[in-house]
Amino acid sequence: MGSNTFDDELEMVVTKQATSTVGRDGAILAVTEGWSNGLALVDPSEGGVGVVARIEVGIAPWAVAVHEPSARAYVSTAEGLAVVDLDGRVRIALVPFLDQAERFEYGEERPGGTGVVVTPDGLTVYVGVSREGRESSVEVFDTASGAFVRSLDVGLRPFDVQISPSGHEVYTIDHDSFTVHTIRLADHEVVRAVVAPYGVEGGLLSHQKPHYAAVSADGRLYMPYQGKGLVIFDPATQEYETREMTGDTHQHGVGLTVDGRLLVVGVGAVGGATCGPSLTIRDLANDRETVLPLEKGHENVIEWLSPADGRSKAIMMGGSTSRGPWDGLTIVDLETLERYEVEVAGRPQMGVLLSGTSIPQFS
Repeated sequence: MGSNTFDDELEMVVTKQATSTVGRDGAILAVTEGWSNGLALVDPSEGGVGVVARIEVGIAPWAVAVHEPSARAYVSTAEGLAVVDLDGRVRIALVPFLDQAERFEYGEERPGGTGVVVTPDGLTVYVGVSREGRESSVEVFDTASGAFVRSLDVGLRPFDVQISPSGHEVYTIDHDSFTVHTIRLADHEVVRAVVAPYGVEGGLLSHQKPHYAAVSADGRLYMPYQGKGLVIFDPATQEYETREMTGDTHQHGVGLTVDGRLLVVGVGAVGGATCGPSLTIRDLANDRETVLPLEKGHENVIEWLSPADGRSKAIMMGGSTSRGPWDGLTIVDLETLERYEVEVAGRPQMGVLLSGTSIPQFS
């Protein structure tokens, strides 16, 4: 099960060693295997080697956050918070939550860890914890002691946890309570905002709810709703506006590109939406959208600036928890819209690209 502090014996899990080098484009993606127990390290380049290593982290991993200077990855699982040494490619701890689930399951409705972020100084990790029968929490993990030190109440099922560009605030995107909670890290004050541009009718059965958010450089949160509207939430005022979207699909993951485009993945015709899976590419400067139909659904999306050709690409994780999950990634060139797939087992759900300072070396 693991220990509450690093002073106790640490469970070491040996990774599968790779015989290849780092990805052809010099990139490695760390991605959670949502329906397994692993964190996969993946070469996302076309014609590359795919999965180059795999680290067992715990049952049903959801999200991963990386602190580059310490080469530590923090993975939220159903069992607890996994701490991973990227240099050694091993899990060095699996720390149970203060509010531990009675059973460990898979899927988006399971109790346990959801979104996770680490502060820029690497001293504190904030983990969303979904609790059965009541509203969820964010648990505060102290990296020096290796222990959870506090729990803060938030909304229902925080699919996503984000951190402000300044590192002074953390946000929870609470799927089932139509809320965003702002946690001010200086004093851990929690501020609740209802974000329901289409109302709360239907409650738990509604599909017009937030899933994930992207945080822009100016601190605003971007949240898509059902391929119908884009909410822009300002934590400073706790107010939001809604702009029209055209995807007409049940939207989940969202990301921002360095040149100011919003990437949104849709899983298909769910909850009143009529179109199939897609990737929406939205220019935030003029709100123009390109909607790229896809054959498969995806859960999340991040931008990848490929060193090989300097092009901007979207990496989408196929482990959609809502409809049609599958074992792989789809990579789309954002200029040509050409695409290819990379096989990753365990329904990959959320990922982060490792920079040169935190890419493990493979031999």
